[in-house]
Amino acid sequence: MQLTAHAKKQINEYYRLTKPGIIYGNALSIIAGFLLACTHHFSPTLFAGTLISICLVMASGCVFNNVLDRKIDVRMDRTKTRAIVSGKISVKNALIYATILALLGFYLLMHITNDVTVLLGLIALVDYVLIYGLAKRKTIRSTEIGAIAGSLPPVAGFTAVTGSITTPAILLFLALTAWQMAHFYAIALFRHNDYLSAGLPVISVKRGVRTTQKLIKLYIGIFFVVVLLFSVFSYTGTIYTVALTVVSVWWYLKALKSASIRDSEKWARTVFKASLIVLLTFCFFVSFGRHLG
Repeated sequence: MQLTAHAKKQINEYYRLTKPGIIYGNALSIIAGFLLACTHHFSPTLFAGTLISICLVMASGCVFNNVLDRKIDVRMDRTKTRAIVSGKISVKNALIYATILALLGFYLLMHITNDVTVLLGLIALVDYVLIYGLAKRKTIRSTEIGAIAGSLPPVAGFTAVTGSITTPAILLFLALTAWQMAHFYAIALFRHNDYLSAGLPVISVKRGVRTTQKLIKLYIGIFFVVVLLFSVFSYTGTIYTVALTVVSVWWYLKALKSASIRDSEKWARTVFKASLIVLLTFCFFVSFGRHLG
C-alpha cells in the first residue's frame, strides 16, 4: 500500500519531533562507549539492542521537551514552525507518541541490558525533560544541568557491556560534559537574539559575549586534558593520543582567534562547526584507539 503525500508529511513531522540531529550525535557517543567496553567479546545483539533502546528513550525525551517548550518555541525564529507550535501535531498526540517511545525504549533496556543502564536512562530522561526543562527558564546554570543528560548516553553504552560504572565510564562522562559546555555556549552566542526574544537566561544573554568566549576556551582546555587521560590510563593507544591532541589543539586555535563583539556570531559558528569534527574524531578513536596502537 502506497502512502499518500499527506501521510508521508505527517510521518516526517513526527520524525522531526524527535530532534534527529540530537539522536544521531548521541548515537555516536553510545557506540563509542559500547566499543570502549568491548575488550574481549562483541555481541551484535547487545550492541543493536543497546543502541536502539537508548535512542528510543532519547527520542521520547526530545518529544516531551517539544511539548514543554511550545510556548517558548513560538517566540524564536528557528523553532516557531515546529509541528506542535504550528498545530500540525496536537499536544495530546505528541504526549502519546513520547510515552510510547519511552515505554518501548525502557522495555528493551530492561530486557537487553542491565539495571545500571536502565537507571542511567531514567536519570537522563528526568534530567532532560523535567530538571533541565524547568531550569532553562530560571537559571543561567541550565546548560550544566542539561549536560548531565547529554553526557550519559556514552556511559550507558559502556555499562550495557560491563554492568558497572568504572574509570573509563567516568572519563567518558567528563569528556562529553566539557565538550557540550563549549558546544552549547557557542550555540548560545550565535543564537543570542533568539534566546533574548524568548526571555531565556542563557550565558550569552546574562554574562555577555566576552565571558561566554572565555568559558568556551576554558572548556575546550578541560576537554583536552580529560581525553588525554584515556591514554594515561592505557584505555587507548598512541594513535588516539596523537589524533586527539591534533584535533583538540586545532579546536582551541579556532577559539583563540580574536573576534569583535560584532563578529561574535561568525566566531561562534566556526567554533561550533569545529566541535562537531572534534566529537566525530573523539568517538571514532575512543571506539578503536585500543586496537589501532
